[in-house]
This record gives sequence, structure tokens and C-alpha cells, in this order.
Amino acid sequence: MQRLDLIEKPWHRKQTPAFRIGDTVDVHVRIREGEKERVQVFSGVVIARGGSGTSESFTVRRIVQGEGVERIFPLHAPSVLRVVPKKHTRTRRAKLYFLRERAGKSARLKERRVDTREEAAPTA
Repeated sequence: MQRLDLIEKPWHRKQTPAFRIGDTVDVHVRIREGEKERVQVFSGVVIARGGSGTSESFTVRRIVQGEGVERIFPLHAPSVLRVVPKKHTRTRRAKLYFLRERAGKSARLKERRVDTREEAAPTA
């Protein structure tokens, strides 16, 4: 093992959630406001995934009051409590940046059937 791997290992999440590009997910994020802490759910479509190791991140996009909102989440951050996949779609691209220019029916993605055993298995 490299020295950097030994340093990053305590922060590395043991089981990463099984989701892919194009999936609709709910991201539960811990938010601190002064002394109080609460959990906020950000739901949207995963349009990108990048990085490796503890620096791996994913981008989630959703439409709020007619305006597109994107948020980048580090996969192994302690503030990201869990990622819950809601809907699985079939894509032919690694990044779905083209959804930024689309709205309404043209922004729809084809649904993908998922075996429940496949979803339960952790992905590396």
C-alpha cells in the first residue's frame, strides 16, 4: 500500500451506495446552522461522477422553481450521511451535461429495470 492510501483509509467509506449516472437519488446531507444540526435531503439526477479514492465526487442536478440547481457532493465526506437511489435510468454517456440545455419532456431519460440483488451488492 502506498503512504497516501494509509493516510486516506480512515475517511474512506466502507460501503459506497450503488448508483450510476442518470439515476435519481436522494442525498441526505448534514447541515450545521450555528449550534444546531439538521439533515437536508437534496434529490435530483446524477449527471456526473468523477475522481477516485477519497476524492471521488458526484454531481446532482434538479429543477427548483424553473431554475436548474446543481450540487457537487464528495462521496466519502462525513457530511453526506447517505445516498438513496430512487429511480434508475439507461444512459449512453458518462456525463449528462446535455441536460442543462433541456427542459420538460426532452430532458427525460429511459427507465432501467434493476434486479434487487444487484442494488444490494456494494460496488467498488
